[in-house]
Amino acid sequence: MNGRLRCVLLGAGGHAKVIIEALRGRHPEIDLCVLRARGGAGGSELMGVPVVGDDGDLARLLADGVRFFAVGLGAVGDNRPRAVLFRLASEHGLQALSVQHPSAIVSPSATLAAGCQVLAGAVVGTDAQLGANVIVNSRAVVEHDCRIGDHAHVASGAVLAGGVTVGAAAHVGAGAVVKQGLRIGTGSIVGAGAAVVDDVADGQTVVGVPARPIQKKGGR
Repeated sequence: MNGRLRCVLLGAGGHAKVIIEALRGRHPEIDLCVLRARGGAGGSELMGVPVVGDDGDLARLLADGVRFFAVGLGAVGDNRPRAVLFRLASEHGLQALSVQHPSAIVSPSATLAAGCQVLAGAVVGTDAQLGANVIVNSRAVVEHDCRIGDHAHVASGAVLAGGVTVGAAAHVGAGAVVKQGLRIGTGSIVGAGAAVVDDVADGQTVVGVPARPIQKKGGR
């Protein structure tokens, strides 16, 4: 390994570019390569990082000495594909690398599980707890005592006031605001710009100011 941190980035789209910059800012010595999601299109490089195959090539990279991975696949609403990639790489024996942009502010009392991504200008407050593979995107705020479940995504500019709980694989959209002490359910979606003043049930989608559930087709 020649003393270098060798890491594969899973995904070759726009979010992967963000992760490349964040990793280079924190780990100038990092040795990166990229794998596309299986069946995905793309070129031979991404921001100067070689694209060396798809996620079917994880075993080959492990045999070649790569030991770490980061999920470079973004998500708007459905975080299940990110969760699948995270589990796949973990099952191959790779170690999830947490990503923290140099401009992010993370409280020393906060707890970040494996593979968390805290991006440019984001704030993670006192005694907050982030599960595995969580994204706190650019300029998002996760205040004190928040609890964020595995694979959830707090999108750019979203604000979680103190003591908010976000369930696994939930998505809090760009610019949304969640009132203190509320619960955002597992697999739920908070639309961009929403103002959440009540709990959101598991699997529910809410939008608007104040946020209200979207009715299903045929509903009244």
